[in-house]
Amino acid sequence: MPAKSTAAKPAVKSKSTSKPAAKSKAATKPAAKTGKPIAAAKSARKVAAKSTSSPKPKAVAVADPIEVVRPLVKVRQAREFTSRRVSKAELEAITEVARWSGSSRNEQACRFIVIRDRELIRAVAELGLPQTRGLLTATAVVAVAEPDEPERELSRAFDDGRAAERMLIAAHMLGLGGGISRVRTDVRPGIDKALKLPPNRSVRTLVGLGHPTEDALKPKTRPGKARLPREEVVFEERWPEPPKQD
Repeated sequence: MPAKSTAAKPAVKSKSTSKPAAKSKAATKPAAKTGKPIAAAKSARKVAAKSTSSPKPKAVAVADPIEVVRPLVKVRQAREFTSRRVSKAELEAITEVARWSGSSRNEQACRFIVIRDRELIRAVAELGLPQTRGLLTATAVVAVAEPDEPERELSRAFDDGRAAERMLIAAHMLGLGGGISRVRTDVRPGIDKALKLPPNRSVRTLVGLGHPTEDALKPKTRPGKARLPREEVVFEERWPEPPKQD
């Protein structure tokens, strides 16, 4: 009897141990089912790696450099405008270009006053005549106000000149016209007062904006006469020999 009972017990144990084996076998089935998603994930990772890698350079036709910069060559000043108004969005774009213009030491000392009131534009234009005659028909004006610092007059003039020229280019790109007017020192106090500037600020530059008239778009000089010949203006390495007389 004892021998019989001991023989039965191992049989029961072996039966119970067979169940975990069956479970582990069943546990491997989901892995087999998820084989495709794993492969897809690997494939996606390969695609992502390819997309982030540097693309191989392709041969592209390079445009003639002078043709690329041709729009800048065509920028002209306009001083006669139609009654059509410059939109607020256009003025925001132009002054955003001005705001991003470079400045000495990156001090960003320029402040830009956008004038759309026709009566105020005319009053400012009349105060600065004859240099401001181009503002008389402008439908918008941007006044560039700089700090009053006699010791930095040249530096400040350089800053507002950069901003003014970039506004002129921006206006041209938008299909508008623009003209830059310098403000004489003797008329600055009157213009500063009209624009309610603080005592430490003064306007040196005014940019008139608008839609140019047909006359304003016409060339002012004969073809080929608008600029001096290149050889008289652009030199290589040093001043030419014998020295040219200006």
